[in-house]
Amino acid sequence: MSTAPIHAVPAEQLATVTFDATMEERIAELLTHYPTKRAALLPVLWLCQQRYGWIAPGVIEAVAARLGESPAFVQGVVTFYTMFYTSPPARYVLQVCETLSCALCGGKELVEHLKTKLGIGFGERTPDGTFQLVGVQCLGACGSAPVVQINDDYYENLTIEKLDAVLDELAKGKEA
Repeated sequence: MSTAPIHAVPAEQLATVTFDATMEERIAELLTHYPTKRAALLPVLWLCQQRYGWIAPGVIEAVAARLGESPAFVQGVVTFYTMFYTSPPARYVLQVCETLSCALCGGKELVEHLKTKLGIGFGERTPDGTFQLVGVQCLGACGSAPVVQINDDYYENLTIEKLDAVLDELAKGKEA
């Protein structure tokens, strides 16, 4: 499994967003799979986050215009779903399951270890912007607990040693 880093476009470059031909083509293709433009909102937002690294206000405006929705409606959707970043994320976002299944299988110890190793708490980023720690309620992998999702990839049946090996590789700038 390889974990690709997030490359977040700086906010000043996303103040006003105009989709290029490639993005327009990808959005048009997505729209063919849905009965209405509104129904395609989540996949279009996901496409934008993959492209820009996060959903800036300028991206919200562009998506709203492209789909014929109000910016307020799009903003409401973006802020409802925790999968969308509303500020530039770290290169690697570590979502740590805090539910009982993971906690009983060593998740609680993993959380404490991460906080100590990285020197940050939930909702914080390391000063160098490499790691961001997020506590989540269930990643749906209870049978292979404890689990940590790093960007789009799951790391399951973790121990402190396995997690340290992954973090050390990511910190070196390599993909795990």
